[in-house]
Amino acid sequence: MSELERDILATLMPGFVGFEPPAWLSEAFDAGLASACVYGNNVRDREQLRSLGLALRELAPHALLAIDEEGGEVTRLSYLEGSPYPGAAVLGRVNDEAYSEEIGRRVAREILSAGFNLALGPVADVNSNPLNPVIGTRSFGPTPELASRHVAAWVRGLEGEGAVACPKHFPGHGDTGQDSHHELPTVTASRELLAERDLPPFGAAFAAGARSVMTSHIVLTALDSAVPATFSSLILQDLLRGELGFTGVIVSDALDMQGASGEIGIPEAAVRALTAGCDLLCVGVDTTHEQLTEIVTHVAAAVAEGRLGADRIADAAHRVRTLGATAGPLASATAGSPDGGEPREAITEAELKRVAASFDGAEAAGRWAREHPSAAVLRVNSEANMAVGFAPWGPFAAAETPFPGQAAAAAAFGARAQFDPSEAYPSDGVIVIGRELHRAAEVLARIEALRAVGTPVLVVEMGWPAAPAPSEDSTHYAELATYGSSALVGAALIDLLESTPS
Repeated sequence: MSELERDILATLMPGFVGFEPPAWLSEAFDAGLASACVYGNNVRDREQLRSLGLALRELAPHALLAIDEEGGEVTRLSYLEGSPYPGAAVLGRVNDEAYSEEIGRRVAREILSAGFNLALGPVADVNSNPLNPVIGTRSFGPTPELASRHVAAWVRGLEGEGAVACPKHFPGHGDTGQDSHHELPTVTASRELLAERDLPPFGAAFAAGARSVMTSHIVLTALDSAVPATFSSLILQDLLRGELGFTGVIVSDALDMQGASGEIGIPEAAVRALTAGCDLLCVGVDTTHEQLTEIVTHVAAAVAEGRLGADRIADAAHRVRTLGATAGPLASATAGSPDGGEPREAITEAELKRVAASFDGAEAAGRWAREHPSAAVLRVNSEANMAVGFAPWGPFAAAETPFPGQAAAAAAFGARAQFDPSEAYPSDGVIVIGRELHRAAEVLARIEALRAVGTPVLVVEMGWPAAPAPSEDSTHYAELATYGSSALVGAALIDLLESTPS
């Protein structure tokens, strides 16, 4: 294999199929690959995930081994049971930077213990559009000031433990109304607004020590109206490298997303991302050896054609290898938890109370629950975006896996009859629990039907609540908004609804 091909391999971060490293991945590491990424489809349970991470680490001791872990709805560490961390929006509402930093530290210790050293997080996007279908509760808040403080704190915690933070999605995905997994969003905000609103959290992340950053597959017309940020040298070189002075590794968002490769294919997307200034290309889920080979061949052809310089690839490869060589302590099997990994912090009653206190409408919801102790539960399932995947959520995850000290409350909640809306309306009331209920007109109609016949209803919104004009009340369709649906948030919700006044 030529030096050019080895350098090209070093710029690629493939996913793969299976619960253990495939043979082709081992061969690719030997040939020059310097990174790989684990997704939800690679997780069977926590013990298996740790075995997978340590196996990858043994194959490639100095590789950047990434895991899509944001400490909330987007989790791979807890993909099958729901996250024990609160999630960004809840952290923003708690508004304690020390707590946000501690969560970053917990996440870092856990991923390092499992063999990984690169966390694809935190989300540095300011969720300025409450109807955003893909960011929402993954954001620390709707203002640059709030988001900046907590992004910086989370980065300090993660990087302070030796793991690599990768704030995303530069230069900001918070004002989009489309999901770039499925289409190419466009943001028409002025350059001045972007500088004032969207860029500060990234600057705060860099100042806090973030050594990498992830690009977005969105067109920002004020910065470059021709191509998405991932393919824009104006955004990645002039703005990110030049104006903001970032010297770390630029990571592309997954190239298998429609916003990147929907019309041109992944190999050509790789060429355009490298040309623009990306150093490490997130290829995406379920990469095969044949696909990886195709990308290397296509990028090499682009060099031969003069469309991409070999020096650009060499520079990118050098950045990736250098970061991999300095990223975190090598993981080793240690005692401490049942699966041999980093023991998780115990979830305390105080932490549950603190999280519950951040909910919008918590006090009134607690009173309602005490007045209707036999209320049935209507669970509203909705399709999660691809970043979140199929992780269990909310009180339904927490009831299945009670947190320490919460077994009684979780059991009580789990024993409640799940209300079938086709049956007669329960007389004692209904607790409706869902995420982004404003997107489901039929659910809102059902809620109004319940209220119309006098049924007591408590609507719990576990996503980011929206406020269609002209309402000024962000939770007008819900009495309680949690701004998160991790298992920890679900346990806090159970604690709130099942608790009795002291």
